[in-house]
Amino acid sequence: MGPDEQAQQIEALQAHFSGLLGMAESFLLSMLQPWRLYQLAIVAALLAVAWVLGRWASPRMRGWMRTLEGRPKWQLRVLLVLEQRLTLIFFVILSWGTFRVMQEATWPSRSYIIGIVATIATAWLLIGLATRFIRNQFLRRLVRWGAWIWVTLYFLGLWADTSDLLESVALEVGEFRLSILGLIKALIITGLLFFFARVILKGAQGKIRTNKDISPSMQELLIKFLQVILFGAAFFLGLKAVGFDLTGFAVLSGAIGIGLGFGLQKVVSNLVSGVIILLDKSIKPGDVITVGETFGWINSLGARYVSITTRNGKEYLIPNEDLITQQVVNWSHSNDFVRLDIFFGTAYHDDPHVVRKLAIEAAKSVDRVLTWKPPVCHIVGFGDSSVDYILRFWIEDPTGGLTNIRGNVFLALWDTFKENDISIPFPQREVRMLEDEDPSQPADAEMPAAGKAD
Repeated sequence: MGPDEQAQQIEALQAHFSGLLGMAESFLLSMLQPWRLYQLAIVAALLAVAWVLGRWASPRMRGWMRTLEGRPKWQLRVLLVLEQRLTLIFFVILSWGTFRVMQEATWPSRSYIIGIVATIATAWLLIGLATRFIRNQFLRRLVRWGAWIWVTLYFLGLWADTSDLLESVALEVGEFRLSILGLIKALIITGLLFFFARVILKGAQGKIRTNKDISPSMQELLIKFLQVILFGAAFFLGLKAVGFDLTGFAVLSGAIGIGLGFGLQKVVSNLVSGVIILLDKSIKPGDVITVGETFGWINSLGARYVSITTRNGKEYLIPNEDLITQQVVNWSHSNDFVRLDIFFGTAYHDDPHVVRKLAIEAAKSVDRVLTWKPPVCHIVGFGDSSVDYILRFWIEDPTGGLTNIRGNVFLALWDTFKENDISIPFPQREVRMLEDEDPSQPADAEMPAAGKAD
């Protein structure tokens, strides 16, 4: 931008600013007329009355709301929102009533200001109610105050000059020009597009998750795909709507993408791994897996990580790349059946045929052990002090835990063996001290064993 263009822009800015000051000055001078002062006094009185009525009605309405037990939550929320705006509601009702009465009783010009104030107050009330649907508190306040400022300037007839002033303040780089007004329009349009994209995504997400014909992993892939498409389209359509040239942006984004590809290899690797996991259906939400020392069930599949919750309530965020490159034990990949093995031993004088039968009966007595896939018990060896067995049984709910079911089966074995006089041996050692030996024994005699196992 040359010096002449900068001077012209400054002069235009000064002209718009002077015009606004002139309009404000004329407006203030017009307010000094008697009937307009009367209308301002009436508006002030209506505000005072509305404030008194609001203070009087608010506690009574809260007390009445406490008696509404069993009502749906959305009804209580609506009543709470209305209770918080009782003063403004009373002011809108009083101002419109006063405006109608004065329209009939006197000249229309003598109630003009009251009508404008009633219109602006009504718009403020509707904006306050509408913005309650925005969950983010910062965004809700930003939208609310922006809308309040706009409707106030619009109904006061100052929006045209204000928009010209905002349009004159701009950043120009070559053929690219971005004014304050253009930036505000871009934010508003993009925000609305993002809002509608979120609404559409939420509705589609509910339908996808309730569709039983789509596998859980494919559901996650479809949802991620819709997120990228909808929010990406909202972003680019918002830029296009305000006249932003996307050609240069495409070149810039390509260069940035290459730089990010080299600098954020791990992030890109996790993103690609996440897509692979969703496509090959190796794991899905609800599966019980073991990764290294982590055992738990999958809560969700993210773009960068997988959320795994363990039995002790801890939530682990495992990078997608680890699930591709490391060994993963999926306890419920093709089905939910899991076979568990426990080892035990009994004394040599106990009949092994009886021991095997009792062990199988004890396992069947535990609730989570499957009986239609019957447990089996085998001898696996003859130990130093016991006959060693392995007991194998099946469960179909690994999310319920593995350690607890093993403990219940061990406890059932203990009770069954105790009832049937089956003994569980344990190693014993006998230690003899040298000073306790017979002193008459020859020194070169063979020393007794240091220990003896029963």
